[in-house]
Amino acid sequence: MKILIIMPRLYPFTQKEDYNYQFQLGISYISSIVKKEGYDITCLNMNHYSGSIESILYNVVKNYDIVMSGNIWMGFKVMQEIVRVTRLYSKAKIILGGSMITSDPFNTMKILKPDYGIISEGENTIIELLKHIENPTELPKGVAYLENNEVKMTEARELIETLDDLPYPDFEGFEFERYLDNMYVNQWYWNNTTDYPRAYSIIGSRGCPFNCTFCYQSLGKKYRKRSVKSIIDEIKWAIEKYKINVINLMDDTFAIDQESLSEFADEIKKLNVRWCCQLSVMKVNDEILKKLKESGCDVISYGFESYSPIVLKSMKKPITSERIDFAIKETLKAGIGIQGNFIFGDPAETKETFEETLNYWKNNCEGQVNLFFVEPFAGSEIFKYCIDKGIIKDRVKYMSEDILHANFFNMTQMSDEEFKEITEIVFINQNLGYIKYSIPKEIKRNEKRLDRLDIKVDCPYCKNENNYKNFYSDRPLWRQKIMCRNCYYRFNILSPIFQNIDIQTGA
Repeated sequence: MKILIIMPRLYPFTQKEDYNYQFQLGISYISSIVKKEGYDITCLNMNHYSGSIESILYNVVKNYDIVMSGNIWMGFKVMQEIVRVTRLYSKAKIILGGSMITSDPFNTMKILKPDYGIISEGENTIIELLKHIENPTELPKGVAYLENNEVKMTEARELIETLDDLPYPDFEGFEFERYLDNMYVNQWYWNNTTDYPRAYSIIGSRGCPFNCTFCYQSLGKKYRKRSVKSIIDEIKWAIEKYKINVINLMDDTFAIDQESLSEFADEIKKLNVRWCCQLSVMKVNDEILKKLKESGCDVISYGFESYSPIVLKSMKKPITSERIDFAIKETLKAGIGIQGNFIFGDPAETKETFEETLNYWKNNCEGQVNLFFVEPFAGSEIFKYCIDKGIIKDRVKYMSEDILHANFFNMTQMSDEEFKEITEIVFINQNLGYIKYSIPKEIKRNEKRLDRLDIKVDCPYCKNENNYKNFYSDRPLWRQKIMCRNCYYRFNILSPIFQNIDIQTGA
């Protein structure tokens, strides 16, 4: 039985080779476990090839008995096309997984119509499902399927308790070296302090004990974590195998246990790599910030969401405004960069709560926190709210079209006119200079890679000179956010063409 595993693109309109994407760990874990069982498997990373989805797949899928893939909700349209092309040119069985299936299995299966969908964690399910396809018996737990055009689901599967026992993700099969070789300094915020980043993303825990309304995991998933030794061993392996110099710890909830976080900081300090992580503002104190800084942590990503206690309560966000304020000010004071957002438009949002958050942002954040809007992702509590209230009227259109664009739904009790006014205020303020900018003093184009620049620029916050190499740009007009290597504030670098343009008005 020949198996093809596809790492898909995120967007359907991409037609060229593109390395500006987040490497998918979920599908890499599945590939690793299937290989470990000895199956005949081929991996295809669609991001690394030019052409339409059909032009890449039509001559490939016919050679396989099983075609597997998975994606997040933004990639729904891509999955539609992968299924269509596979059906057109092959008789292969199609298996899909990932958060797209897990968060809303009934409707996803009904629309996409794969042969099987894997719900929740797939490492155990996929092996049992492949054995079922080879020698049909009772379907395993954790599988969705179609029967007479009706969606059926087997019993839910137990979550994997011992994460340390899982093999490392399969990076080799999806051309990870090629991905690393094409990274650049302004690609991701965790790359900014290293001119030639070779960044490795890693997951140290699964599940979440919280119930935030905008997250599909609000349906409930038991929190489990790997041992610090297991995580450090994988990082050591990655450094040796791939010459990794940046670690992106992707867990939303890794720092729930401060003892483990402290132990991790002690151990990663010995490896001499730059790294970033995600923390809750409730777990931050001066002592841990000092330790993280000394261990090589460049950036902390926080989930702020709102400064209004009313909105935070509505979101079921277990944090306080006071702790948000402490985290922002003390993290920057510790010389660690911040990645975070205030997102507007929760059902409890009013003009007063909006102004409360926006005024705090203007007066305290110095452009270091982004502004955006709540998006109703399938499986989340606010998605159900939007369906029940008729705010999302066409579920299929939303899943396949609207989610690809900045379509902000008015979930509040404000009128549509009032909500539109708020969206305009947000976008105006996001670009009004609250985040400072600088125009390079010197630019040199790389003779070997014409889309890469060497840039000399002064930080508009601390005034120190920064020299960035391997800076990606393939056009004359650009604006790029990047982190100062002295004060760790993020600022916008503008191409020299802006020299004669009013930044506020564009005139």
